Amino acid sequence: MEDTLKILVVDDDEVDRMAVRCALTKAGIQMELSEVPDGNDALSILSTTAYDCVFLGYRLLDQDGLTLIKQLRSSEITFPLVVLTSQEDEETAVQLLKTGVTDYLSKSRISPENLAQVLRSAIRVYRAEIQVALAKDQLRESHEQLLRKNQELERQQQQLQMQNFKLSEASVLKSHFLATMSHELRTPMNAIIGFSQILLRPKFGQLTHQQADMVERILNNGKHLLMLVNEVLDFSKLEAGRLDLKAEIFDVLKVINLAVGEMRSLADAKNLSLLVRTDLQNSLVFNDPVRVKQILINLLSNAIKFTESGEVCVEVKELPANRVTIIIRDTGVGIAPRDFQRIFEAFRQVDQTLTRKYPGTGLGLAIIDSLVRMMGGKIFLESKLGVGSMFKIELPRQIKLPSVGGDTPPLPIDSNQVFYSAKNPHHSSCQGRQAPIGYPKFKL
Repeated sequence: MEDTLKILVVDDDEVDRMAVRCALTKAGIQMELSEVPDGNDALSILSTTAYDCVFLGYRLLDQDGLTLIKQLRSSEITFPLVVLTSQEDEETAVQLLKTGVTDYLSKSRISPENLAQVLRSAIRVYRAEIQVALAKDQLRESHEQLLRKNQELERQQQQLQMQNFKLSEASVLKSHFLATMSHELRTPMNAIIGFSQILLRPKFGQLTHQQADMVERILNNGKHLLMLVNEVLDFSKLEAGRLDLKAEIFDVLKVINLAVGEMRSLADAKNLSLLVRTDLQNSLVFNDPVRVKQILINLLSNAIKFTESGEVCVEVKELPANRVTIIIRDTGVGIAPRDFQRIFEAFRQVDQTLTRKYPGTGLGLAIIDSLVRMMGGKIFLESKLGVGSMFKIELPRQIKLPSVGGDTPPLPIDSNQVFYSAKNPHHSSCQGRQAPIGYPKFKL
């Protein structure tokens, strides 16, 4: 051992103390050796001085070694203890080890080699015990910290649950308020629109040009406001899960033409080409025609609103697996990739300022996304700033509705049906076949 060890020998027999001293010296142990003859002196010195090892005689004049060992351990004196005993019975060895002795050695076997080996072993065991005790303390401290953290997390979780409950309650109240207010606003708006239309009819009296212009502005703004109110109402229904699809068999091309017809005046006002391209062998689908038209109106309205020059084009195509796709392309301002996800969030617009150029509620695309999901479809977006955007919707030809009293029976709209229609000579198209006007004739 390279370190100088502080060693204490406790024995009332001076010969035995000398034997220990000589054996340690011959073994080459670098040490500071102290000797005391009795247990009281040992207890006193060990209470104030730290030692690397204590050699203790089992039989002392004032008390036996077991009593002293118990006193030392009860005083939390934990130096390595090696008991030197003249008894070699197994029962004594067991008693010594139970009291916390590090090791023991018979006095008849004291030699430089044996004593040095016992000393090294005792110190190694003691240091290992210290490390184990430190590790236990660290584990206990870590355990207590984890308990405190768990308690804090539980407290935070309870707070979050309470906040979530309050937010959920507020969301329900908000949805109820929006639905109520939307209903309340629709009644006077419908009256404004209705009376405006009546005033524009010649049989109710001829208006001057200026009066007609004002009434038309009232009518157009009333329709716009009603559209915004309807968006809020639809969103509140979707959010509350109270909007149901009313599916029926219809001609998707007729719905596309109706939507395009309604949007044509807006496109003409901006000198935009509004085109239709179709590639369908069978135009019959089973879906909600009102909601499909709503999707188209919203997408076309956005395309026209954000396009200053060029064209807006609607394409409808067949897809494998009995699906159809509707594509709206424009040559507008485009959308940055970082905004692709954000624009489908409710009340979210690329420009959120109050002075933004393009008005709106920010609900249109959120409603479209929800409706497309309800129909079992998907919506895709491709866009480039300054070039334009493309919204592509893929829908099943036959949507699935929640079954009531059994599964929905299959509908006769498979690809074996034959489609006939006349072309509309007044309708312009990008390329391909003309979108038909009116319901088609078909055979099953």
